[in-house]
Amino acid sequence: MKNIFKKAAAVGITLSVITISCKKSALDTVNPNAQTTETFWKTSDDAVKGINAVYGSLIIDGSYMRFTPVVQNTRGDDCVSNSPWDQIYNMGKFNMASSGDGVLFSWTAYYQGILRANEVLQYVPAITMDDALKTRVLGQAYFLRGLFYFHLADFYKNVPMPLTPAESSADYFAKQVPQDQVWQQVISDFTKAKDMLPISYTSLNSVDNQIGRATKGAAMAYLGKTYLFIKDYTNASTQFKAVIDQGTYSLMPNYYDNFFLNAENNQESVFEVQFSRDAGGTDLGWGGDPSSGWGRTSARAVTFGAASFGFGDVQPSTALYNEFLQEKTTAGAVDPRLDVTMYYNKPGEKLYGVSFATAYAGSSSLNALWCHKYENGDTGQTNEYDWRSGINERLMRYADVLLMYAECLNELGNTTQAYSYIQQVRSRVGLPDLATTKPGMSQAQMRDQLAHERFLEFGLEGHRFDDIRRWGWLQDATKLAMLKARDPEFNSYVPGREYLPIPLTEIQTNANVTQNTTY
Repeated sequence: MKNIFKKAAAVGITLSVITISCKKSALDTVNPNAQTTETFWKTSDDAVKGINAVYGSLIIDGSYMRFTPVVQNTRGDDCVSNSPWDQIYNMGKFNMASSGDGVLFSWTAYYQGILRANEVLQYVPAITMDDALKTRVLGQAYFLRGLFYFHLADFYKNVPMPLTPAESSADYFAKQVPQDQVWQQVISDFTKAKDMLPISYTSLNSVDNQIGRATKGAAMAYLGKTYLFIKDYTNASTQFKAVIDQGTYSLMPNYYDNFFLNAENNQESVFEVQFSRDAGGTDLGWGGDPSSGWGRTSARAVTFGAASFGFGDVQPSTALYNEFLQEKTTAGAVDPRLDVTMYYNKPGEKLYGVSFATAYAGSSSLNALWCHKYENGDTGQTNEYDWRSGINERLMRYADVLLMYAECLNELGNTTQAYSYIQQVRSRVGLPDLATTKPGMSQAQMRDQLAHERFLEFGLEGHRFDDIRRWGWLQDATKLAMLKARDPEFNSYVPGREYLPIPLTEIQTNANVTQNTTY
């Protein structure tokens, strides 16, 4: 999969040139050095290069290189931000301006990816090539387009939804559609993808057999997650159970192995974004047309990195730390996920080879909490200031499938059956049998238990705010008061701010788009 991104930059430049095909006048001349839709989409190699470029939109700034993790994490009560940059500082305080880069970065990145996916879906079907390879390429395009629209609906709510490349200037101004219509398109794309994608690529003797490409299991898991977001628990349950029954995935014995370089693309990973310090150039991919100097690295580690070692723009919350201390393991120890999730001042703690107590002696940071997940402090690096991390971002883990399936069971009235799926996740870290410690929970009690389990299992992984919003906590006075007590950033929340503003540039350019309420 790392090889996908070695080729993606160059083909991305090509695809940005061939976006529009207009009628030629008598005065038009053809530049023999520039590819167009008529000259590019001819061979199976073109098809693979095209889908590689779609993957390339996952590793630019507005996507998973930096700003998608910022958007996802800062708004949950598992994280806080004291960043000096207002585009991060205000994100978790529900105070983003429509004119800011922070709301524009992800918008731009995802529509770039959608454009590229639409081109693949438009032009690859006419290419004469191996049918099985063509099916896999198209399946990946459907999956990635579904993922991009998933994020747009999740971040911005009602958005434009182009499904084909623009053919004229009139097509530039796509109409904004309601969120529920976007969710239905996401469901359609993931459904098509699951029927076209293989369970694995490792046995394929083909040009697209890299580990890391979208699989049938990834499509089913995201399809289930989409159904879960719209509260269709029956269909969500069906998809999650299909992933479980497929038998491809299992929990890693060591929780630590899901967040660092040592065990990427492991048995728990359903889908992850591939980063590498060894692919491409050394420049960061800030978006727009790719440069030949771009690397394939992530800036998450330096952005979330501890003060003096990184920028410290995002930190774990005290609420998350305290919740880890609520329950001991069967051996009487602290939940081991705490130390994997965050750095804090405990005996023997080190950051990038330096004693925590020594690094922050006499500083307010001595009692601070800092992110550990996705940091390079365990690799021998002395700091994160070169901005170049090769750690893959795990978007979907099997643990998430298990807990989402348990949630569906509970919502469908099968609370007793939910216990065993939750316990698989608890047992991995040595926590006692929930059926023994909390037998016979009601549906409402199990909802709260699942919220606790997800809080600890997925801290700093960008799931928490999505959970809070879909559970209706922002509209529940008691739950909202709890969030405000745990995380003062929620004191500035007002209804409607659970979504980001539509970027001002889009509002000014496209008369078919209206701003979200309260902005």
